Amino acid sequence: MSNVSKKMLMAAAGSAGGAGLDVDEVFSTFLYDGTGSNLEINNGIDLTEGGMVWLKKRDSAKDHYLFDTARGVYKYIRSNVTDAEGSLNTTLTAFNSNGFSLGNRAAINDSGGDYVSWTFRNSPMFQVVTYTGNGTGNRTISHNLGSDVGMMLIKQTSDLYVANWIVYHRGIGATNYLELDNDSQANDYHFFEDTTPTSTQFTIHSNSKVNQNGESYVAYVFAHHANDGSATGFGPDGDSPVISCGSYTGNGSATGPVVNLGFEPQWLMIKCTSAGGQSWTILDNMRGLHTNSPPRLAPNLSQSEHYHSDYNVQLNADGFTIKGNAGATNDNNETYIYMAIRRGPLAAPDDATKVFSVQTKTNDPTAYDSGFPVDMALRRNSRTGTDDTQIGTRLLGTSKGYVNTTAVFDTNHPEFRWDFMGGWNSNASLTTNSISWMWKRAPGYFDVVAMTATSSSSSHTVNHNLTVPPEMVWIKRRDSTSSWTVYHNDGSTERTLYLETTLQGFSNSTLSSVGATSFVVNGGVLNASATYIMYLFASSNVSKVGSYTGNSSDGKQIDCGFSNGARFVLLKNTTVSNTNWLLFDTVRGIVAGNDARLYLNSSDSEHSSTDYIDPYSSGFALTANAQVNYSGSTYIFYAIA
Repeated sequence: MSNVSKKMLMAAAGSAGGAGLDVDEVFSTFLYDGTGSNLEINNGIDLTEGGMVWLKKRDSAKDHYLFDTARGVYKYIRSNVTDAEGSLNTTLTAFNSNGFSLGNRAAINDSGGDYVSWTFRNSPMFQVVTYTGNGTGNRTISHNLGSDVGMMLIKQTSDLYVANWIVYHRGIGATNYLELDNDSQANDYHFFEDTTPTSTQFTIHSNSKVNQNGESYVAYVFAHHANDGSATGFGPDGDSPVISCGSYTGNGSATGPVVNLGFEPQWLMIKCTSAGGQSWTILDNMRGLHTNSPPRLAPNLSQSEHYHSDYNVQLNADGFTIKGNAGATNDNNETYIYMAIRRGPLAAPDDATKVFSVQTKTNDPTAYDSGFPVDMALRRNSRTGTDDTQIGTRLLGTSKGYVNTTAVFDTNHPEFRWDFMGGWNSNASLTTNSISWMWKRAPGYFDVVAMTATSSSSSHTVNHNLTVPPEMVWIKRRDSTSSWTVYHNDGSTERTLYLETTLQGFSNSTLSSVGATSFVVNGGVLNASATYIMYLFASSNVSKVGSYTGNSSDGKQIDCGFSNGARFVLLKNTTVSNTNWLLFDTVRGIVAGNDARLYLNSSDSEHSSTDYIDPYSSGFALTANAQVNYSGSTYIFYAIA
């Protein structure tokens, strides 16, 4: 029995039946550079379980190529044309246990080209189904989703007869259909015999586009998971929704519809159904799914990525908000359908190297190598000279801020690029004197929220995906000068501090009702119509938010519960003013001797002539230096294993 089948059975036995799949096991957006020669794509998806791979060249006009395990290697269909299946041994050459292999066909692997791949593994989220037409109506075709069908893409693959891609979507119902290969609106026809698909089968008409006698067809069947606690086969309890297919009505405004999914998406497909002439749209968080001109691809067009602010989207902890007014996503009073896939992972990290990294500048084009897709990064262009500490995040695209100043977040900095699988940034002018600290979002560890305030006097409930109450939160207004407000809770005392200052902490008046899925920002903290970014930190197997009292003695040990010591430590004295936010890491040196330290609140150069902090297997140890261990002072800290 396959792992998919086992986990589906566990979920079917009841939500308490054990852990289900993680979304990262069954779906991947993977970006790659073409080589013009055989290429292995290792995206962590086990395609021996069956599935589909969708490839598109990003930087020039090339067709969309779709491959699946049911039809086999070499065989492709293209979403932007009506042609039958093609077969070339220079295309996709193998489905592997950790991804797939490519040949040297230019459309999918040209030397120096930029490409995106979307991989869907057979699971309770997606199924590949093939069948041979028999020309009879009211025919039922079985599938193995075990849940509601949200969307289906059906293509005749064998006949040279021009056959459109026929699309079912629950948002338009079984009496209507769309065509993936063009921009037409939804039309009324009985391709699905006016019968809603069930959790085990769908129904097709005798029409040749879906059921011509003797011809071959493939159906890509996508689930719809209701956010009601029912079994899905995903998440720690087997009941996490990971895919949603629905609809919304456009308003033609830059402040568009708010769509609640019950989760934050990483991938969106959108189509206007009520008017023709509007192409399909695909957005994803690896290429950039954000409010700063996200790159759009259209499955019915061969064109390269298109960047425009009209396609802006704000990702929310429980869905998304359309922020642009493009006709393809938000014309007034038009109807749109969408398919959304949840951002992973669903489980807390157990290996800190998969969610945190410190690197000096390495090889172009990424500049900073992390080994994982980066969601937030701090950067110093120069450690030995005076320099601000910059901050950026995937959710904001090319915007950047400065943690040591109150300055606004600058926009349109193209060097702040996140479309790399194992790092970030594309600035080739930096030297190894530059350094970056990099975080990946993960449950129980770290999260990021971008939001717009609605009032200056009222409190704001902020939803998040940390899954545990945050113990430290950084809040910054992006569109105007303002302080970096820091909420910190060590388990006994809640404090508020300011990241860009040397002020001591004071009793918290910033947050209340701090919970595993939301917290309240108290009235008077935020400004009406202002935009904010919030960074949420928590203690986990690989991180620790806490506090200690100084004793001015060498060798004071801080136990974080780690097994190999801390690779990153941030400290601040909250009792005494004129004390800095001290940053240490093992790349610059946490050693039994002098340690290199930087201040987050200052542009001062690195100082390395003093011993502040020493290695300790369970966390870190402190010297008697007054900056880190003044007798009677309370210090807060954040450490990562």
